[in-house]
Amino acid sequence: MNLPRILVAEDEFIVAFDLCDTVEEAGFQVEGPHSEISTAMLAVQKSRPDLAILDVELEDGDAFPLAEALMAENIPVIFHSGQFSPAEVRERYPSAIACAKPCPPNVMLEKVQKALKTH
Repeated sequence: MNLPRILVAEDEFIVAFDLCDTVEEAGFQVEGPHSEISTAMLAVQKSRPDLAILDVELEDGDAFPLAEALMAENIPVIFHSGQFSPAEVRERYPSAIACAKPCPPNVMLEKVQKALKTH
């Protein structure tokens, strides 16, 4: 059985590695972390993830175009942001899952499980 592959796009080094460790320790494959939209897009083109955890603000701009490309491919997205509240994200993307930074690991894993089950 293939483990679900989770793309992590986060430009804060410590947060990025905490997220990757959390996801990996829960038994998922991790792609990333990517601090830029451009590298995350390349990773998606090489290997389609089952889910993406995206910070809204990355080094080379906001991640909304990346999120829209993923959602168009029916890949669930979890927004993980310190700049945008979950309510603001849901206003733009009503079906999106969003959490504010810092998100406790157990809460993030609950959101990951929920997103994978609904897709």
